[in-house]
Amino acid sequence: MERAASVAKKLAVVGNGSWGTAQVKLLSENGHQVRWWMRKPEDVAYVQAHGHNPSYLSDVSLDLARVLPTHSLADALQDAEIVFLVVPAAFVGAVLAQVAPAWLQDRTVVSGIKGIVPGENLLITDYLERHLGVPGARQAILAGPCHAEEVALEKQSYLTIGATNLETATQVATLLQGRFMTCSPSLDLYGLEYAAILKNIVAIACGIAHGLRYGDNFLAVLVSNALKEIEDFVQATCPPCTRRMADSGYVGDVLVTSYSQFSRNRTFGTMLGRGYSVQAAQLEMNMVAEGYYASRCIGELNERHRVAMPVIETVHGILYQKQNPRQAFERLAGVLR
Repeated sequence: MERAASVAKKLAVVGNGSWGTAQVKLLSENGHQVRWWMRKPEDVAYVQAHGHNPSYLSDVSLDLARVLPTHSLADALQDAEIVFLVVPAAFVGAVLAQVAPAWLQDRTVVSGIKGIVPGENLLITDYLERHLGVPGARQAILAGPCHAEEVALEKQSYLTIGATNLETATQVATLLQGRFMTCSPSLDLYGLEYAAILKNIVAIACGIAHGLRYGDNFLAVLVSNALKEIEDFVQATCPPCTRRMADSGYVGDVLVTSYSQFSRNRTFGTMLGRGYSVQAAQLEMNMVAEGYYASRCIGELNERHRVAMPVIETVHGILYQKQNPRQAFERLAGVLR
């Protein structure tokens, strides 16, 4: 979509990781006022003093005339017309437990979270509706292919905005559209959300294969098979709609997460393939690999749906059943086509 002139809005971003920082950059540079919830008070003080996030994307300069960091969720959400959520899925329950449903009344909520809420195995959109009363019609999600690090570098990037109605998708797309960001609206809210979750597990598989020194031929077949698994799972679990898995919001997101140097899930998988234990790999990484938590949730959900997903199941076996990565991938190689 072309960049449209938009009236400056009051927005909130909840989460101060790489993707939260990238969203603050995009939204504030488009002229909007952004109240930014950060978990640590010392990070709030640092941003107020220096105009940089000290922990993530620290080279990004923030305009403090438009960016207002705060440690108070109530303060961040009080005047927001639209709320962007970008905390890790594993911690979203603890963060949103501090939010009163009234704070989100009549607000559009946009999820940039590529994961499932553990324990309840709920999509973020379903969690928001069940626990905070935010109907699906007032929700949107951000799908890639888009890495926060390349947004920081102002590389040409693309987002797909999923919603159940075109008005909401287009409104959110307009907020983020810019000189190096192209946004496309989509009406496949739930399919895009599941695809974004599953691609993180696929990226772990690609990392493991890389760590085990499998070649490009194998990786191409691995990803091709995984794309079919994603399509089958989405078709089995999501409301029917017009969706093309070849669109960038699906296959593009899988490819960038599976191959990019910036992919934390691929990095996590590579460490496992090179002999790290799951615990050691988690300790060495400074960021959350969403695919680790998603693997267990998808495994539990698929006990009901019974979709054949050997790539996804192989990752689950390595992460949670202590299967040897080399032996597990030797078995997987025998069923790929």
